[in-house]
Amino acid sequence: MTSASGAQPPASASGSQSSDSASGSQWSGSGSGSQSSGSAPGPAGRAAPEEAAGGARPDGATDTRKFAASSLAAGDATGWFERLYAEAQDGRATVPWDVAAASVNLREFPLPPGEGRRALVVGCGPGRDAEHLAALGYAVTAFDISPTAIALARERHPGSPVDYRVADLLDPPADWHRTFDLVLESNNVQALPTEIRARAIAVVGEFVAPGGTLLVLAAAATDAPGEGPPWPLTRAEIDAFAAPGLRQLAVEEVPAPDSRLVVRWRAVFTR
Repeated sequence: MTSASGAQPPASASGSQSSDSASGSQWSGSGSGSQSSGSAPGPAGRAAPEEAAGGARPDGATDTRKFAASSLAAGDATGWFERLYAEAQDGRATVPWDVAAASVNLREFPLPPGEGRRALVVGCGPGRDAEHLAALGYAVTAFDISPTAIALARERHPGSPVDYRVADLLDPPADWHRTFDLVLESNNVQALPTEIRARAIAVVGEFVAPGGTLLVLAAAATDAPGEGPPWPLTRAEIDAFAAPGLRQLAVEEVPAPDSRLVVRWRAVFTR
């Protein structure tokens, strides 16, 4: 666990959020893997039309920003995640990243065969990406900082082969170091302020085994200022995933499935 007291939104990573639809696209695929002061996001909420496309619901943007502003003002960079999640569980808020389908940018990516390979899903939320990888034959470990999120994932997927864990991205189990053949980081880092973002990027890379693959999905920053979270990633931040001894294979800019206003990164690295 790390503390990010007094953390502020990273100005270098702000992206256009000119509509709620754009904001929903920026969150698409996000869960929660990091902790700063004891809390983190998890999934909950009702169904929405965007689910068929793997997009995120736009109606959670206001809730997200409201709780984040309060938490950041109190010097707690991630406490808003748990508050948002708890409110959503009681039907008083909506978590924008809780949708039914796996991320379309994950589903469309040509992954290597999963048989005999281990995969790790960072900030898994309700588990839809983890279940997608398990269906491809991967032995999947999926973690979230929120115990309630993990409980929900287990509840939604009874009998699943996925090993759902409660864990902190910034203080992961030692035996995960360079262990996984595939690591999926989908929109968690963009929810973190600058003070802990660089460390989170480095930790994600250290999960990748020799010969393994890291797939990073995130909203792409633009020149237009925007209110967050999320704070979309710059190209420099995407490139930083290669710092822990990884080699960048490809970086794509792909349109979000439910908004023409948002461009997303899909980046691939190997060790």
